[in-house]
Amino acid sequence: MRSVPGYGHFSAVSCYLPVAPSIPINKIPLATHLRQATHGNTEETAHHFPEMDTTEDDFAHHENGENITSFAPSNKTEKSNQELLDSALEFCNASNDFWEQGDLENAIDALDESYSIILRINPNKSPEIQQQIDDLRFTISQRILQVYSSRFTVLNGNHKAIPLDMNPHVKKALDLYKGRYKKSFLVAYRRSGKYRPFILKRLKEAGMPQELSWLPLIESGFKLRALSRARALGMWQFIASTGYKYGLKRDRWIDERMDPEKSTEAAIAYLKELHQIFGDWDTALAAYNCGEGRVLRVINSQKINYLDHFWDLYKRLPSETAFYVPKFLAVLHIINDPKKHGFELPPVDKPLVTETVTINRQIPLKSMAKRIGVSSTVLQQLNPSLKRRTTPPGPYAFRVPKGKREIILAKLSQMPDWRPPPPPVRTRYKRGTVTHRVRKGETLSTIAHRYGTSVKSIMRTNRLKSSRTIQAGWKLKIPVKKRYASTRKTKASTHSSKKGSAKAFPPSAQRYAVRKGDSLWKIANRFRTTTKAIQTANRMSGTALSIGQRLIIPSPPTTRGKVKTASYKVSKGDSPYIIARKHQMGLSTLLRMNRLTPRSTIFPGQTLLVKAK
Repeated sequence: MRSVPGYGHFSAVSCYLPVAPSIPINKIPLATHLRQATHGNTEETAHHFPEMDTTEDDFAHHENGENITSFAPSNKTEKSNQELLDSALEFCNASNDFWEQGDLENAIDALDESYSIILRINPNKSPEIQQQIDDLRFTISQRILQVYSSRFTVLNGNHKAIPLDMNPHVKKALDLYKGRYKKSFLVAYRRSGKYRPFILKRLKEAGMPQELSWLPLIESGFKLRALSRARALGMWQFIASTGYKYGLKRDRWIDERMDPEKSTEAAIAYLKELHQIFGDWDTALAAYNCGEGRVLRVINSQKINYLDHFWDLYKRLPSETAFYVPKFLAVLHIINDPKKHGFELPPVDKPLVTETVTINRQIPLKSMAKRIGVSSTVLQQLNPSLKRRTTPPGPYAFRVPKGKREIILAKLSQMPDWRPPPPPVRTRYKRGTVTHRVRKGETLSTIAHRYGTSVKSIMRTNRLKSSRTIQAGWKLKIPVKKRYASTRKTKASTHSSKKGSAKAFPPSAQRYAVRKGDSLWKIANRFRTTTKAIQTANRMSGTALSIGQRLIIPSPPTTRGKVKTASYKVSKGDSPYIIARKHQMGLSTLLRMNRLTPRSTIFPGQTLLVKAK
């Protein structure tokens, strides 16, 4: 008898599936009832399976296509319940073997015999035996639906193809693809050409429906680095735990969920297991989206009759999962008949043609790219599982463009080993405070921005309960870094001096760690320099920053003589632009002198520093 670790006998459903409703015991097997109802009486063609002992050796005849009636009946007079269950399970498994060979009649007959054996079992109030009976009933019912649905499949292909259902749910998904999803659909369809040939090959080897090759279109749009809100990654959207279960390696150097070939093999293994659990592809696909445990719990909690199919579960599943199957079926409808649905499918991208080289040490991609005459970007695209721009330690199957394998092997010894970058130098600052006299129109927000601190820090330092309680004339302690405090301590108590209120900085360049909320403009403004100067000092081509990034801040430009300043009280209708124009100064100069940003708000009565006339 087969057993699945962690789930018990028969299949993974045994821990979760509900007790099936009681069935009137009669001598006509369930599959025969269904066959007679749909095709008339088939007694003339039905095969009879006498009660017998079966072993795995007995079922070796199935592979040769021999009729199951060739098995010899048992000489035993009585079987225990467990022996009967084992025998019923073997017939159920034999049915699956016949079905995979395309012998649908013998597949149904084997299910008939399996069910008739179940009817002879008396559980004798044994919960374990009853649970196994219920589980096997569920499996038999799913097999029956599977076999009969394969007779009426709409898609071309083998008997295991996915039926093309059309119902209001699928029509709704079709409308979405015809509307706002149309552009993304066409882009994903074009991209599919790179990877579908390999997927189709693996599906064929596994004996699975070729239509599953379109599943990545709704999962990721065939993008190898697609990352969902649930942290599912890659073309097949594996979460880390499921990827690990199916052999996808993940460490600081690589994440094989982004590898198109390895993730495809893992996805096929997972889908095959789900199909064995649920017996139909629609339910298996729903479980692929939200997990088999979730679907099984829904079945268990709702007491679903074991003959029900996916569309009976539809409204009981999470909305995203339920709609997942109609979206997939809608994609198949469009692919099969694009003109009918208003689509003109573009030519697909050419498949990737690569060669593989085994690399046993860490080599920078840049070094390899330079020596074989391709860009490092191309190498990274061919090896998407690499998380860094280097090969990992130990053996790694590195993909290169076709024709480059011999070149890279010849020059491998010349390539330097990868070395980690030196750790960033951390500058530690001690905290200090300066005193600030609150002026009319100021808020904690404007004060915090001026000193490069936060409202919460000022409130905590001054034991303020609300940010709206400050008044003009109050003296506040402003927490700042000690380096900043030492240059501001004598100047921060008053802002009416004509010497200006801009921060003083050391004349030499310094380092700065990027904090949350920083931008290049804010940092340049804070240190009285320009974004261009920071970009030049740090060899930056763009303005993108990351938290913790260390920047070299150049010293502020020196000016000949000190700029004389004067105070200006903001009037109603004033704006920074109007004030700057009125005092014949640049807007950026006005903003920098007053520690303002282009989005800062000024208020009537607020005092600003302007250029003295």
